[in-house]
Amino acid sequence: MIFDDLTLYPQYDRQNMLLHLQHLPNQLNVGWELGLIQELPRMDSLRQIVIVGVGGSAIGADLVNSYVTNHLRCPLTLIRDYELPAWAEGPSVLVVGSSHSGNTEEVRFALEQAQKRRCSIIGISTGGTLAELAKKMSFPLWKYEYIGQPRAAVGYSFSLILALLFRLQTIPDPSEELKSAVKAMESLQEKLSPQVPTVQNLAKRMAGQLIGRWVAIYGAGFLAPVARRWKTQINELAKAWAEFDEIPEANHNTLCGTQNPEALLTHIVALFLRSRFLHPRHQQRLEMTKKEFMLQGLGTDFIDAEGDTALAHLWTALLLGDYIAYYLAIAYGVDPTPIDILENFKVELSKLPFSFS
Repeated sequence: MIFDDLTLYPQYDRQNMLLHLQHLPNQLNVGWELGLIQELPRMDSLRQIVIVGVGGSAIGADLVNSYVTNHLRCPLTLIRDYELPAWAEGPSVLVVGSSHSGNTEEVRFALEQAQKRRCSIIGISTGGTLAELAKKMSFPLWKYEYIGQPRAAVGYSFSLILALLFRLQTIPDPSEELKSAVKAMESLQEKLSPQVPTVQNLAKRMAGQLIGRWVAIYGAGFLAPVARRWKTQINELAKAWAEFDEIPEANHNTLCGTQNPEALLTHIVALFLRSRFLHPRHQQRLEMTKKEFMLQGLGTDFIDAEGDTALAHLWTALLLGDYIAYYLAIAYGVDPTPIDILENFKVELSKLPFSFS
């Protein structure tokens, strides 16, 4: 099998994306400890939390929100856009700008708006113009050190935001579940490395099944943003098309779209992320949806998360998806790190007139 030829990895993975995948468990530890010692603005009456971010800088917030939603004592809204909602006004609203590079224009615009509305503000970044903005506007910047693509730093954005919510006393102490998640990820990594042959390596086998296929990933509950992560990693690492959908929403529309166009349906593979920690009704819906897809002739498979806690299941499911996307990139003969088309798009966009004032 192609994946067991270890000479291919340095040939295609020229910027060593594999190393970033291997560091993901450690990012959770480092980010959590870092978040516990950062400057925190005084919040006398916290009413709402708004997190602004896009792409790889937003997925961490998405994952946190899905994990804490049943325990969160304060409403949290994630904005993947330029403007804040009209109700985001005053110091009792905390606006968190998450930008790995610090140069994300959507985040910068939203934070300028937050200042005008007298909101409390925190920035999370490695630096860039967000660091300059923090100095100019006098808000805390939770800075972390990491050289790499935003999507490869998801552990930092997740654990820093998790620490922030804990310190704001909006969630119970998650530290024990975090330790469990890291342990489960490290155990899983031992089974996913390039040195493990395909016959024993789930990520390699799954990647092999996805070659030349239209990939759709389905998640429910706290695994819904993990399905989004799978989609974006297949896009950015393998430079391949993928889509994601959520259960139960997909049961109200997507099921009807499994008849046409017939020529395309045979090329689709639908993957269903599964966990025993999901709501029982979610588990039933996943089973039924997969069955309906199979009856319509679509390729399907279950992906079972590992670990002893819900957070461990979230992160092992995410890690497996990252490795599958990585191996799919190798199969397609592309470097998993560069995202030239996105970078070129940003350059062209920067040429268009736009004002932050």
